[in-house]
Amino acid sequence: MAHELRQPTPETRPLLERRQELRALDAALTGLRDTVDGVPQAPRGGLLAFTGPAGMGKTALLTEARARAGAQGFTVLSGRGGEKVQELAFHLVRQVVQPALASMDEKGLRTFLGGWYDIVAAALGLVATPSGHVPDPTGVRDGLDWVMTRLAVMKTPLVLLLDDLHWADAESLSWLASFTPRAVDLSLLIVVAFRPDELPLEAAAFNAPGADLGNRPFTLAPLSATAVAHIIRDEVGEEAEDEFCEECWEVTGGSPFEAVELSIRLGERNLRGTSEDLPAMRDLAAAVKGPGLIERLQGFGTTTVRFAYAAAVLGQAISPELAARIAAIGSTAAAEATEKLRAARILADGEGPGESLEFVHPLIATTIYRSIGPSLREGMHNSAAEAVRAAGLGNAAAARHLLEVPCEGNTEAVACLREAAREALHSGAPEAARRLLNRALQEPPPPEERAVLLHELACATFLIKPTATVAHLREALAEPDIDPELRASMVYRLTQALAHTDRMAERPRRWPPTRHSGPPPILGSGCGCRPTTSCGARSAPTRRTRPAARGRLPGSPTGCPAAVWRSATSSGRAPGTP
Repeated sequence: MAHELRQPTPETRPLLERRQELRALDAALTGLRDTVDGVPQAPRGGLLAFTGPAGMGKTALLTEARARAGAQGFTVLSGRGGEKVQELAFHLVRQVVQPALASMDEKGLRTFLGGWYDIVAAALGLVATPSGHVPDPTGVRDGLDWVMTRLAVMKTPLVLLLDDLHWADAESLSWLASFTPRAVDLSLLIVVAFRPDELPLEAAAFNAPGADLGNRPFTLAPLSATAVAHIIRDEVGEEAEDEFCEECWEVTGGSPFEAVELSIRLGERNLRGTSEDLPAMRDLAAAVKGPGLIERLQGFGTTTVRFAYAAAVLGQAISPELAARIAAIGSTAAAEATEKLRAARILADGEGPGESLEFVHPLIATTIYRSIGPSLREGMHNSAAEAVRAAGLGNAAAARHLLEVPCEGNTEAVACLREAAREALHSGAPEAARRLLNRALQEPPPPEERAVLLHELACATFLIKPTATVAHLREALAEPDIDPELRASMVYRLTQALAHTDRMAERPRRWPPTRHSGPPPILGSGCGCRPTTSCGARSAPTRRTRPAARGRLPGSPTGCPAAVWRSATSSGRAPGTP
């Protein structure tokens, strides 16, 4: 089965001056086959990357890749990064994998994933409310490796199309960068497109892949004057003058996106491409992007402008109902605004579920979003958070809007951010959890919740920055009126963090009284230990070997919470007691 890129695609147009890229694509697709012209061969996958500034036709190449792969009967999975969804952990991974698993019920998913279900189900968005053990991020990445490898084997040959990789979430990028070298040994072709100047550090390997990943990225060049003239004459007629076509090339800079959009507007105005049409052409070109686009948008009236602003705040897979609610307009007005924006080639029907909308090009979305005044933009993000939660789309989807809203001491915002952080932790994304909890701390929370929130933040940072865990716990322990069990848990986690950072000389000297005799509960816990450790925390087998824990307590073979407790209390002393 083939799954479309979730981006509106205009009517099919020939790809001009992209012969080298298309030859590389055909060669890569041929390499996925086990026979060529009846001659057996060993299938070989790999990476094919297209780069260039916005508007150079990267999405058009991926669309062509989808068409050619589908014509050969290959399975196609796809995903796309988004400027406004980068804070959603594993968002790109979910776009890719969920369609392939959509036909399975829970029993089928458990059968397919086997022992990895509890490790990767939350990361893949297969459970509405994650619970139980918090998985080790390394285990999650191992599980995702296993899932994608199995899909590649089951659906061979498999083509994976990833657009706007520069806007993918950090968790997906980190996993993808480590997994991609394996594509060579599978019948799996990974085709990516990105803007090189905006590529995050997590994806730096895609900008200069090693020899085992195949060709270096293909940098797309602007179109020549001849190619732009071809595009213009396809719309206005062969009689368009050379001087007019040359000027079109100058004003578009050879950008395929701008050249196509300009040609469509020239055709709509019935211009013939003469020297007398040059002033009108320049006005139309200016309205494709930048200030000219905003001026054109404002000409549609306040209601349409607000709807476009709301759509830009939502970013991807835009629900017209949500956009109307954020814009504070009725359904009739929203329908009229949608039709105006469709006609103006600002919005188009999306490929997502339901009757969703998408911007015709990310350049348009970015231009409109950046034109919104700061106060209005913050207010719309706040409305979006409320609308998203009311629509049942989850705390994580709402929380990414709250990150754009000023701190106001809103207890509901704190609760939403904490719940979203909990979901991120259960997905194996502690860095995403850290960002959310930091923002909740800045809100700030009610005084009686501050210590608990600091403890949750300390748990989130334990695997990625234990020095921060120490600082957060010390700050938490300074809070008044802490529940004894919570205080015990804090001191215990602090002792563990100090052990991991070789700072046991700074350990607490006294264990607070508590009402139970075993190891204290670790709120939001999940130590990430392997099955062989004495704490009994569940995890999955891994191909990676975790670095040995530093600064272990004497007699502790693993440094896991329960082992630390048993070692430290075997002589009847509290941890840290001399």
